[in-house]
Amino acid sequence: MSTPPIRCGAVGVGRMGRHHARVYADLPNTELVGVVDASLERAQELASKHKSQAFATVDELIAAGVEAVSIAAPTIYHLETARPFLERGIACLIEKPLGPNAAEAGELKELAEKHNACLMVGHIERFNPVMRAVRRAAAEGALSGPLAPRFMEVHRVSPMTFRSLDIGVVMDMMIHDLDVVLMLMGGREPDEVAASGVAVISEHEDLCNARLVWNRDESEGGGQCVANITASRLAMKTERVTRITSESAYIKVDYASKQGLVIRKTANELQMREVRDQIRDGADLTDLNWMELVNVETLAIDDAEPIVAEIEAFLDAVTTGKRPTIDAEAGLANVRTAERIVEAIHRSMGSPAPVTTG
Repeated sequence: MSTPPIRCGAVGVGRMGRHHARVYADLPNTELVGVVDASLERAQELASKHKSQAFATVDELIAAGVEAVSIAAPTIYHLETARPFLERGIACLIEKPLGPNAAEAGELKELAEKHNACLMVGHIERFNPVMRAVRRAAAEGALSGPLAPRFMEVHRVSPMTFRSLDIGVVMDMMIHDLDVVLMLMGGREPDEVAASGVAVISEHEDLCNARLVWNRDESEGGGQCVANITASRLAMKTERVTRITSESAYIKVDYASKQGLVIRKTANELQMREVRDQIRDGADLTDLNWMELVNVETLAIDDAEPIVAEIEAFLDAVTTGKRPTIDAEAGLANVRTAERIVEAIHRSMGSPAPVTTG
C-alpha cells in the first residue's frame, strides 16, 4: 500500500527558502501545502509557480495541516517562527545557524525535546557532493576515528555581496566550516579558541582567522588537533578550500571546482621509506619530482543537488523517528563555538564590551 505524501511547508521564501519550497513541490513523497513570507506578494508568486497556496501567517499554515516545515526566515526570527510548530510537535528544518546566539539556539533545542518534535539544522555543506566524498573516504579509513585529524586548514573567502551585514563573517560564512570541522571531530567542541578579526565595511567583523585546538588524551593517541579557519567577505575572488591532515592520509577539497584528492599513507609507504633511506645515506634528491613520487587519488564526486540531499535526510528523520543528520545539539555546538570565536576577536582587540553574534 502506498503511503500518503508528507504535508510540507516553507516559511521565508527568499534566497534559500524558495529552493526548499521547490524541492517539497518536486519530490514524489511530499506535498507543498503552502508558503509564508514577510512579503505576501513574493509568497503568492512562488505558491502559484508550484501550484500551492500562500499564507499570511504561520498559524494559517499550521491550520492547513502541515506536518514538516522548513524555516528560512532571518536568523533573529528563528525562535519566534519555529516555536508554534515545535510546540505542536511539527518537524522543523531550520536554516543555519540554529539561532543568533547560544541562548536562543538552546531554547529551540529544549522546545524540540519537550514536545518530541524533530528538529534538524540546515548546514548544507554537509550535503555538498565534495563533503560527501570526504565522508566516504573517511569511512574507508582515511580518517579513522572521530579524533583522527591532526591539522585542518580552511579558507572560505569571497568579494563583498552586501548581504547579511547585520551579522559578522563568523556567523555569516565561517559557520559552514565550523559545522564540518566539529563533525570531523565527532561533534566535540574545541578546548581552546583564539581568533583575530577586523571590521571594515560593517559594524561586525568582515574577516576573521580562528585557531581551534582539541587536546587528545592518551586513549586518543595524545597530542592535539588544530584547525586554522579563515573567512573573509572582502576578498578579490572566491575561494572555498579545505585541507585535512591525519596520521593516515591527507585530503584536499575545493568546493568551487568540485574537486578533491586524497593521499593515503599506506599507498605511499614503500616509496617514502625508500626516500628516507636515501636521505640518511646522503643521496642528492634535488632532481626528484615529488609529484611523480606521490600516489594521489582523485575523490569520486557525484552531481547530486545538496538541498535535495538535505531535505531527503530531514524527511527520513521525520518518517523513521531517527535522530536527524544535523540535530539541535550539533546546531547549538556550532553557535556556541562561533560565539567563542567572536569573543576571542574582541579579546585580541582589547575590547571590554560584551559580545553578541547577531
